[in-house]
Amino acid sequence: MLPEARERAVLLTDVHTRLHLDLTSTEDFGVEATITFGCTQPGASSFLELSGATDVTLDGEPAPYADGRIALTDLAATNTVRVTARMPYVTDGDGMTVTIDPADGERYVCAHTSMDITQKVIPCFDQPDIKSTFDLSVTAPSHWTVLANGVLKDRDGDTWTFETTPPFSSYLFTLVGGPWVSVTWDEPYAPAPGGTLPFGWHARASQERELRQYADELKRITSTCFQHYTSIFEPEYPYADYQQVFAPGLNWGAMEFPGCVVYRDQALSKGTPTELEREWMASTIAHEMAHMWFGDLVTMRWWEDSWLNESFADFMGYDVAGVAAGYTDAWTSAAITRKPTGYRADRRRSTHPIAEDTEKIVDVDTAFANFDMITYAKGNAALAQLGHWLGEEDFLAGVNRHLTKHAFGNATLADFLDSLDAASDLDVRAWAEAWLRSTGFDTLVVTRDGDTPVLTREGTRSHRLTVSAYDDAMRLVDSRDVLLGDEPVRLEEFAGRVVVPNSGDETFAVVRPDEQSWAAITAGLSSVESQLTRAMLWWTAVDLAESQVIGVKDLISLADRHLRPERHPLVFEGVVRNLQLVTRRYAEPAEVAGHLAVIADIARGAVEEGDPLLAPGASRALARLSADTDFLVDWLAQEDVDQAVRWAAVHRLAELGEPSYVDPEAERDKSVSGHHAALAARAAVPTAEAKAETWERLMGGELSTHELDAVGAAFWGWEQAELVQPYLTRYLTDGLALAQRSGQAMADSIGDIFPRLPLARDVRRELRDAVADALASGEVPTVLARAWNDALDDLDRTL
Repeated sequence: MLPEARERAVLLTDVHTRLHLDLTSTEDFGVEATITFGCTQPGASSFLELSGATDVTLDGEPAPYADGRIALTDLAATNTVRVTARMPYVTDGDGMTVTIDPADGERYVCAHTSMDITQKVIPCFDQPDIKSTFDLSVTAPSHWTVLANGVLKDRDGDTWTFETTPPFSSYLFTLVGGPWVSVTWDEPYAPAPGGTLPFGWHARASQERELRQYADELKRITSTCFQHYTSIFEPEYPYADYQQVFAPGLNWGAMEFPGCVVYRDQALSKGTPTELEREWMASTIAHEMAHMWFGDLVTMRWWEDSWLNESFADFMGYDVAGVAAGYTDAWTSAAITRKPTGYRADRRRSTHPIAEDTEKIVDVDTAFANFDMITYAKGNAALAQLGHWLGEEDFLAGVNRHLTKHAFGNATLADFLDSLDAASDLDVRAWAEAWLRSTGFDTLVVTRDGDTPVLTREGTRSHRLTVSAYDDAMRLVDSRDVLLGDEPVRLEEFAGRVVVPNSGDETFAVVRPDEQSWAAITAGLSSVESQLTRAMLWWTAVDLAESQVIGVKDLISLADRHLRPERHPLVFEGVVRNLQLVTRRYAEPAEVAGHLAVIADIARGAVEEGDPLLAPGASRALARLSADTDFLVDWLAQEDVDQAVRWAAVHRLAELGEPSYVDPEAERDKSVSGHHAALAARAAVPTAEAKAETWERLMGGELSTHELDAVGAAFWGWEQAELVQPYLTRYLTDGLALAQRSGQAMADSIGDIFPRLPLARDVRRELRDAVADALASGEVPTVLARAWNDALDDLDRTL
């Protein structure tokens, strides 16, 4: 925690913020703020943050404003300050973000905040351990709807006034304005006045058809999750309503603004969602709702404990999507898609403890970089193991003690452990030291003593997990609960059997089967009855390929045998995604076409069988990977082809040298997602002229973060290594220049579009050395440096 932030948190108390924002101008917006607060040391000085403002006044006079701060001097025991300013709109998702919908030309304005971004919207004490109430009014165009953290109190003409909110941290402030279409209802909740709370889903006007199409399911998930949380959490729901908005321009997948959760609007697409996307939506809804308690009601004191927000919400998201919302295979999805991201992150030099050391979080950019898959995926898995180890009753008792004790305040790891410790006789602190305060993951190794399997842990943590025994045809024989620590565990009752440790995927550790078991697994993987165990075993195979224990060709061959008969859509889609990732990162360029042909043929088989659950995901994979241009063209000629599949086919045709289908499809689909898809398809065209034109646009600084994501990812085509080779080092120089003149979000997006594609070994090594040299210069901004260090580790691992 920065010293001045620590000092300010001690100095200031009882903060209340009254705001009026005028969004009627398209050039900039006006802010009027009245902030009252107490001071524990009268006569002291402090400051408000306000970034990028003009015409700033303090108490009616020109403000002492410099370097994004308004100086506050000679403070009294109780203070009231009044600030006015003009503030800029942005298009990069860091601040008051303006989006013009390409479908209808309508304008949307959204305060996308978080971290230290709120100061780009309003004057505030911008740190998580100074909470404020908010009274907000907004003047906006008359045909708009405005939503915010507080429930709507009144609308008078063009001005919307909202009720006073409970106290929350500044990074959670938001408002969203535009001609939204809405689905609203009164959610039963006994403690609320009148016994109900106003709930709603909202989307851009051009997305009305999609919102109406999925409204019943979105409402059902929301209601079942809310009823579940309010039955297991002892503190009451803290806010006066619950609105959820598919908003344009958001850089996060979703953001837990109190009472007004915002999702990327791409989540509401014209295409039929795949089963993996449906599960992701359910778990994300549950994730964001969990934050209303864990993150919003009780907030970490400083950013090193961001895991207290995100690990918990990620765990609850998957768990509650299953137990409450009916997505009973959510943990299967986690096993093959979410947890692997945690393992990959934990292998890199940027890995860090789930609960990071305070002194390592030197600034907010460093904290931003730690919103990673250690915090989300590994933290989720660690809490799942904690719940399995403690038992659900003690775990939930500790959670409720924590939420009740620190309601509307801030808390630390020590506070959380105090609450768990009071609820359990087990040594929670020792568990936390091993799991939360250390890096890396253990390996579960099976060996044989004669016929007897012996389970050993390579690492330092204790694990409670299920070990299952199978016959040689991979039919389940028996399972047992095992506590594995320093001493090997002999599995006498499983003598002669195939053994699969962590078959319930309860812990965060990779598996190394013995030769007998691996031979049976590779021969009979598709025969394993449990989809969760199949998902865990597929990840084991992917991990072995990434660790270069087996070759990419071996993994593709395993898929050729055992993914074809797979009928569980989450397993199928998850494995297909992993196969593409491994091919991109580990295959030699000469091997790529053959690997893609196998994956595409597997997908084609699933499409032709007509399984309605498999078809959406398989169709997209087939359209994206097929090299059969005649087939793709014939497919596009059919009128009933799903929009997401159409764009995948158009993209692949462009990538194969047939770009003539892009413009007609862009005319057909004028949505935001269609706009991004058209940009991506044009970026994939395999000519030197097209690449040069795309590059100028990519690095020109005019693209939004979402546009840059789309163009940058498509630029590095599957089989375009020679064509794009001149741009590998230009990515480093031009990308660095763009990051240096941009903000946090753009730097993150530049890192996301790192050239990950099949490259010859010598080219890959040249890229690796160029990345290392760029990082050694000391000129790379923190957020981009984190991404490039991760890319450097990935290159080293491939090499």
